[in-house]
Amino acid sequence: MTAPHEIELSLAPEIAYDQAACYRALLAHVGLRPGLADYVHVLRRSLDARGGRVRVLVRAVIYVDPVPSGVAYAPVRFRPVAATARRVVIVGAGPAGLFAALRCLELGARPIVIERGKDVRARRRDLAVLTKQHIVDEDSNYCFGEGGAGTYSDGKLYTRSTKRGDVVRVLRLLVQHGAPREILVEAHPHIGTNKLPPLIAAIRQTILDHGGEVHFGQRVTEFVRTADRLRAVRTHTGAEFAADAFILATGHSARDIYELLPAAGIAVEAKPFALGVRAEHPQALIDAVQYRGQPRGEWLPAASYALVHQTHQNGRQRGVFSFCMCPGGYIVPAATAPGEVVVNGMSPSRRDSRFANSGIVVAIDPDDVPADLRRAHGPLAGLRWQQQIEQAACAAAGGTQAAPAQLLPDFLKKRVSASLTDTSYQPGLSAVDLNTVLPAELAARLREGFAAFGRKIRGYDSTDGQLVGVESRTSAPVRIPRDRETLRHPQISNLFPCGEGAGFAGGIVSAAMDGERCAEAASGTNF
Repeated sequence: MTAPHEIELSLAPEIAYDQAACYRALLAHVGLRPGLADYVHVLRRSLDARGGRVRVLVRAVIYVDPVPSGVAYAPVRFRPVAATARRVVIVGAGPAGLFAALRCLELGARPIVIERGKDVRARRRDLAVLTKQHIVDEDSNYCFGEGGAGTYSDGKLYTRSTKRGDVVRVLRLLVQHGAPREILVEAHPHIGTNKLPPLIAAIRQTILDHGGEVHFGQRVTEFVRTADRLRAVRTHTGAEFAADAFILATGHSARDIYELLPAAGIAVEAKPFALGVRAEHPQALIDAVQYRGQPRGEWLPAASYALVHQTHQNGRQRGVFSFCMCPGGYIVPAATAPGEVVVNGMSPSRRDSRFANSGIVVAIDPDDVPADLRRAHGPLAGLRWQQQIEQAACAAAGGTQAAPAQLLPDFLKKRVSASLTDTSYQPGLSAVDLNTVLPAELAARLREGFAAFGRKIRGYDSTDGQLVGVESRTSAPVRIPRDRETLRHPQISNLFPCGEGAGFAGGIVSAAMDGERCAEAASGTNF
């Protein structure tokens, strides 16, 4: 058997992103002609802009003999679950909940998914009403509904949480349900908001076709427990869902769940989170800096950036950092209740908007929350502070879904902008000094951070930069505790807190992996 050729090659973008041309270049590098290799397995593609010209590093393995099993892509086979299978209720149909359901099917358990929002297609109509008429549906919006917050707010698949599960397995399941195969090799894979809805619907169909259940319009209003176990959850429709085990995967914005749990005597705790604004620039400015002035053309993707700066104030060090950077993207309204303004970012698959945007946020420790809120609300103090800031943003901008905004130099000088630039945020902007909306120390840290970022990216802090507030849903300010090994809640033996809402994941892939782990725990536990 001939050993496989493992290579890494630096290629021009027009070759690296053209599959046939890329394969020819890889084969030529090891002295093979097309047709002599059994399989070319591209492992990773990543951009390299060092040295003044943009190249693409392609890492691949070329097999001359038959390909070992497990190398080539192969779909997961699901089998119908038995009528007597263990019942697992999964609260929430975001990535954690959906992947938990798929894993339950593989393990022979029956997943019963309940979701407060609507199916992915019906959600779209409510998002249009939110954007155009400024009406917030508290159960169907950018955060709630089938697919969760990620469905209509970007679809980034990059994660550093490789120790928490099998990233490749999650990506392959996404490909099996309609995602492009490129996500298996890109260094920073991305599906795009426009392509995610049919993929989410396909996952739902797999669940239904193999004996699972999916129920929409079911917001949990009560946890029915006996001693150290949950017996059922009740919803606002009066429905009751009983099960052997419960996976709680409600996402980072389900504030009512954080209130229901303590009311039922189920512990929650405060955790770190982040608050800030969303910065928007012309994509051409980011491209020019990141690609060293080289024209992007048709082969290079819209350029992105990652920024971080450490600030020191009042004896405390806190990071200011970019979050959910969306090249060629749009800013969207992410409020989940009337009277608040929250913004998030998303990109379509082509990333062809003329704007780039990113959350720029400050790390918040639970001790940073005002003392009066900590005394009054205990572990929910961060949630209340987050809520107050969102309500202040709404009031400052006029009480609709128009967002408070400011040119970046004006934010640094603490003055209202005389005029604002074009934006991708469709509900509209209102000129406001964001320093009066944000807590004083947080605003000061942001000003220091933006000044530092202006030294790293030329033009970043110029009048081409515009800030839109507030970016407050980067992660949950509350954690639902669980045992590190069993993944059970310490008080409730058959409750498995899961995903972003429980404080154990951040992003689509990490949430999906956490969902799989919780499904394994819930399906394999003897009750």
